[in-house]
Amino acid sequence: MIECVVNISEGRNTALLADLCATAGRSLRDHHRDAVHNRSVFTLINTADELLADAYALIGASFDHLDLRTHDGVHPRFGVVDVIPFVGLDARDEQRAVALRDHTARWIGDERGVPAFLYGPYGDGTRTLPAVRKGAFSLFSPDFGPPQPTATLGACAVGARPVLLAWNLWLQDVTLGEARRIAKALRRTHVRSLAFPYDEYVQISFNLIAPGDVGPAIVYDQAASMLPDGAIVRAELVGLIPQAVLANQDRARWAQLGLSDDQTIESRLATS
Repeated sequence: MIECVVNISEGRNTALLADLCATAGRSLRDHHRDAVHNRSVFTLINTADELLADAYALIGASFDHLDLRTHDGVHPRFGVVDVIPFVGLDARDEQRAVALRDHTARWIGDERGVPAFLYGPYGDGTRTLPAVRKGAFSLFSPDFGPPQPTATLGACAVGARPVLLAWNLWLQDVTLGEARRIAKALRRTHVRSLAFPYDEYVQISFNLIAPGDVGPAIVYDQAASMLPDGAIVRAELVGLIPQAVLANQDRARWAQLGLSDDQTIESRLATS
């Protein structure tokens, strides 16, 4: 089984998002939307052929109905379909995920006319998503598609990567500047982090790159230790978590960490 996580720049139009969910077919296992970020994350899991068909339907519908020129939100983005990682959920599927990444990026660039940048395994090394965001169109050209972003659709990053956790913390009585310093202090090889204003709070948004080694509880406690005058008011998982990673977290803390049994990949596959 292979996972495809489609990140689009729309989190407010609930009717449109319902239509997009329908296009994703039987592969759709989770949909998370955020109005402040104005972003949605669709988690698709299936065998390769069914996954690709459903992912292309979702991506194509997003291209047909969204316009980057009218988008605003706190999350950085450079396309209406911003990021599309493929994840082999079994070691045997890792190379298949790379092949699906390359096939999808070529389709987006050559058939849909949207610049597509690859990340993950690249040549003899690795290109990271932060490197794509930093260097796209300036340090390097798209791997597929036109050399410049389109006015309405922007560009797209298509990746192949291991399982990670997208996970957020909301902080109270903390300034945005303080949150950015905390995010920077927590950032390292296995933890990517950005701070955003979020209504009356600030939010630190994390990608936990190796959640089996550095999971939510570790990051939560480290963030809490840096808040002498503020407090963590909520934690949230974006997307799904492998059962093995959830089992590594103290069950008594699952609610505090924003985790639950029904958010595991395994539970969503079992009920489909």
